[in-house]
Amino acid sequence: MTSEFIIAAHISEVPDGGQLRLELPDQEVLICNVSGEYFAIDYYCSHDALGLEGGSIENDCITCPYHGAEFCLRSGKVMASPAWEDIRVYPVKVEDDLIKLCLDPV
Repeated sequence: MTSEFIIAAHISEVPDGGQLRLELPDQEVLICNVSGEYFAIDYYCSHDALGLEGGSIENDCITCPYHGAEFCLRSGKVMASPAWEDIRVYPVKVEDDLIKLCLDPV
């Protein structure tokens, strides 16, 4: 992998409280906007490989909309079962209203 940042989206595509699924050639990533802070995580829940998109976000954690597994958006750590395996998180920065992410996980 490269440590370069790629342009993922314009900030208008991910409003406050919003989520955006990115389908990249080798992986899928979910970008979340929490009060103007952007996070990028693996799109799929580690519990049952279902998408996290649409999951509720509270206290910097996302809850899988299917089975309730919960993950920290900052670290990818499992916060609530039924998941037991952490998910990857990716560095994000905003420059000139563009959300950029690095595909090297933290």
